[in-house]
Amino acid sequence: MSDTTLGRPYPELTWVALIVGWFIGVILAGSIGYAALVLGFSIEGSELAAILGFGILRGLFRRKSIIENNIVQTIASGVNGAASGMMFSVPAIFLLGFGDQFDPVVLTFGCIAGAYLGIAFIIPLRKHMIDYERLTYPGGVAVATILKSPGAGVRKAIMLLIAAAISGGAHFLTLDTGVDNWNVGAIFNLPEYMNGIWYLSLMTIGVGFIAGRGGVAFIIGGFVAYWFLSPLLSVTGLFPSDASGEIINTPGPLRLMLYRPMGIGMLIGGAIMGVILAFPLISSAIRSMQKASKVESAISNDEMPIKLLYFAIVGAVVLLSYMAVTSVETVSLGRGILMAVVGTLWIWMSGIILSEAIGRTNWSPLSGMTLVGITLLIIVTYGMERGDSIVAAIMVGAATCVAMSQATDLMLDLKTGYLVGATPRMQQIGQFAGAWLGPIVVILVIFVLHNAEGYGLGSEKLPAPQAQALASTIDGIMGGDVPTQKYAAGAILGGILSALMGGLGITVGLGFYLPFNIVLTYSLGTLAREITDRTKGKTWSEEVGIPIAAGLIVGEALVGVGNAARIVLTS
Repeated sequence: MSDTTLGRPYPELTWVALIVGWFIGVILAGSIGYAALVLGFSIEGSELAAILGFGILRGLFRRKSIIENNIVQTIASGVNGAASGMMFSVPAIFLLGFGDQFDPVVLTFGCIAGAYLGIAFIIPLRKHMIDYERLTYPGGVAVATILKSPGAGVRKAIMLLIAAAISGGAHFLTLDTGVDNWNVGAIFNLPEYMNGIWYLSLMTIGVGFIAGRGGVAFIIGGFVAYWFLSPLLSVTGLFPSDASGEIINTPGPLRLMLYRPMGIGMLIGGAIMGVILAFPLISSAIRSMQKASKVESAISNDEMPIKLLYFAIVGAVVLLSYMAVTSVETVSLGRGILMAVVGTLWIWMSGIILSEAIGRTNWSPLSGMTLVGITLLIIVTYGMERGDSIVAAIMVGAATCVAMSQATDLMLDLKTGYLVGATPRMQQIGQFAGAWLGPIVVILVIFVLHNAEGYGLGSEKLPAPQAQALASTIDGIMGGDVPTQKYAAGAILGGILSALMGGLGITVGLGFYLPFNIVLTYSLGTLAREITDRTKGKTWSEEVGIPIAAGLIVGEALVGVGNAARIVLTS
C-alpha cells in the first residue's frame, strides 16, 4: 500500500489509514461492547469513527483526503463489527454456568473467520442494493455528510475528546467513592416500590441523546413497570409472594421476580415477530442474488468478483463444521455438518435481510436474528449433554452472529463510500483488514469484565439483557426451571407490539428488564435531545450534541473497562 492507490492522485487505503483505523476500532469495540452489556443494545460506530478519524488525520497528521478518512472509518467499524455480534451471544455461556467449558481461542478464531464470511457473503450484493436499487442507508448518508465537512469534523473530534475526558473523570470519581446511584425518590418521599433511584452515568445519558425519539419506547417500558404497574399492584394488593409467602414489594426482588422475566419474554416475542415480519425481504434477497450474478461481467477492477460468494459458502460449511466438532468432544461429524449447513443458511439469509432492513429504515434486528439463529442450533444439538449442547450451539452461533454484523456494517460503509467517491474494492479490503482484530478485543473485554470483582456478566453493573434473553430461551428449550407463564405473557405482548409498531416489543422489553435506575438516567439523555431539537434545532443537535454524547459514551466505557482490567491484574 502507498499514498497513491490504483494510480489515483489522492491517498485512500494507506498504512496510516490502516493503523489509525485499528486504533479507533479498538476504542470503539471496547466502549460500544461495554455499553451493550449495560444497556442491552448497540450503537453504530461508523459516525464516531469518522469524527475521531478527522481529529487524528487532520489534527495530528495534517492529511486532507476525505476518502482516506472514509477508509479509516471503514476499518474501524470493521473492528467494531464484532462487538454486538459477540456481546449478544457469548455472555450467555457464562450466564448459563459453562464459562469454563469452552475454548476461547477456538471461539475467537471462529468469530474472525465468521467475520470474513459475512463480508464475502454481502460483497456481491453491493452493486444491486446501492447502485441499482439505491437503498437509502440513513446511517451511511450521515457519515458521508461528516466526511464532506472536514472543518466541522475536526471541531466534532475536539468536542468528543473533551466530553470523553469529562465522562471518564466523572466515572472514575464514582469508582473511587463507590457511589454510583442517587436516591432522588427519598427526597420526594416516593414509595419504595416506585424505585426513584438514579444511576450516576454520563454514558447512559449519551446513549439516550443519540437515540433521541427512538429511545422513547425503552423509557416507556421502565415507567410502565415501576410507575404504573407497581402502584397498581400496591392499590389492588396483588404484589407477588415468594416461596415462604412473604410479599415482594421492593424494587430489587420485584424486578427479579416479575419485571425481568416479563422483559425477557418481550425481548423474545419481539425478536421472533421481527424475524417473521422480515421474511418478505427474502424474495428481494433472491432477486438481488440473481441480478448480482447477471452483472458480474460488468464489474470492473473497482469491485471484488461475485465468485467470492461461492468460496464463502464452501468456507462457511468447512469452518462451522470444524468449530462444531472441536467445540466439545460429543459433537459427531454428521451433527457438526448439519450445524454448519444451518449456520451457513442463516448467515446468507440474515445478512441480506439485515442489510435491507438497515438500508430502508436504519434499524437492524440483529438481536432477534441472533436469538433465533442460536435457538435453531440448540434444536440441532438437542439430545446431547446439556453443557455440550449449549457450548457447541453458542460457539457456532457466535461466529454466525459476527458474520451478520459484519455484513450489515459493510453495506452501510459502502453506501458512504458511494456518496464520497471511494473505491468499493479498497473499502472491502479495508473491512477485511479490520475484521480480524474485533473478536480478539471483544473476547478480552468479556473475560476481563466477567472476572473483575464488582462486575461480572449478569450483575447489576453489567446485566447483559440480550444475552440474558438468549440464556433464558435456551433454558426453556433444555427444560430448565424457568417462569414459563411470565415469559409467555411477555412474549405475547412483545410480539403484538412489534407487529403493530416495528421493533417496539424489543425496546419496551428492555425497559422492563433493566434496572429502573438506568432507565431514569437514560430518559435524561432523550429529554435533552428533544429539548435541543426544539430550541437549538436539529442541526445543532447533530453538529454539537451528538459528538458530545459520543464522547460521554467513550470516556466512561474506557474507564470502566480499564478499571476492570486493573482489578483482574492486581487480584
